[in-house]
Amino acid sequence: MTSPIEAEVTEASVALDKETATKNDAADGTNHTGRSPGQLMWSRFKRDRVGMISAGVVIFFFAIAALAPVISKLYGKDPYTLYPDEFPELLDDFSMPVGTFGGVSGDFWFGIEPELGRDVFTMLLYGMRTSLYMALVITFLAVMTGVIIGMVGGYFGGKADYWIGRTTDFFLAFPNQLFFIAFMPVVTALFVSPTDETPTYLRAVSIILVMWFLGWMGMARLVRSSVLSLREREFVEAAKVSGASRWRIVRKEILPNIVTPILVQGTYTLPSSILTIAFLSYVGVGFVEPTPDWGRMFAIGAKVYEQNPAFMFFPGVAMVIFVLAFNLLGDSVRDAFDPKTGR
Repeated sequence: MTSPIEAEVTEASVALDKETATKNDAADGTNHTGRSPGQLMWSRFKRDRVGMISAGVVIFFFAIAALAPVISKLYGKDPYTLYPDEFPELLDDFSMPVGTFGGVSGDFWFGIEPELGRDVFTMLLYGMRTSLYMALVITFLAVMTGVIIGMVGGYFGGKADYWIGRTTDFFLAFPNQLFFIAFMPVVTALFVSPTDETPTYLRAVSIILVMWFLGWMGMARLVRSSVLSLREREFVEAAKVSGASRWRIVRKEILPNIVTPILVQGTYTLPSSILTIAFLSYVGVGFVEPTPDWGRMFAIGAKVYEQNPAFMFFPGVAMVIFVLAFNLLGDSVRDAFDPKTGR
């Protein structure tokens, strides 16, 4: 039987151990008591400096894209006006910008466009706006489609899985870039007469449909493989034995356990979509004049890079920073969801 003195010593020791553990947890930010998985993920993510910086960069890009009309109004210029019509001195006899680094000045922060003389800063703002928000729509549609198809194939198996798998393989066999180039004019020709100019909204819808059509397969295969590894687990079997419906099992037991790969794959899909949209405009089957677009800026810069290499500098740097930041953000999100990484 424990004496009163020994009991007091034991209680004091336990209290000291708890106090020490609390101090250690507070020091390294690893106090996980009573926290949800989301809170644990956020706690790990906050300690990742690269992830926090990348998230800040991504949020900054989306913010300035959303505020492009406001910034343009405060700046006093837009991406459509041909400023040499009002100020002929902006271009030289060869239609190249006058001044340092493509005409950079207090009036034109990123210079002016060769030949036409539009403002590069607002062209970049509206070009980012076009690319980013189209990529968001494409990513959302591709992720949702891939999750649904992969979930059905992985959970139900059998003939459903077989035919879904063969369909996915069939779409993966398409050479994406060649298909984009060949199919985009077909989509627009279905709705617009060859003698009429294709409206910008129709080009946007066509790009979204084509990229959605060929963008869900990677997500579907990822989700299918994840569901296959989960459907035989004990907690799923226990839900079946308890009489839970298939929909409830998928929604409550399986889907929460595959959120991490879905989220990480989505963070890689969005910058890939931006690059594809830029590629389509670059080769002439995406957006055309006068719609501001990242890819079209590269197409213009490719024509004049020998006379004015500065024109490609700002859109090029902006795209590299955004794609790099989003990829690093995806890595950080994956590490935050995975407690085994030790980051």
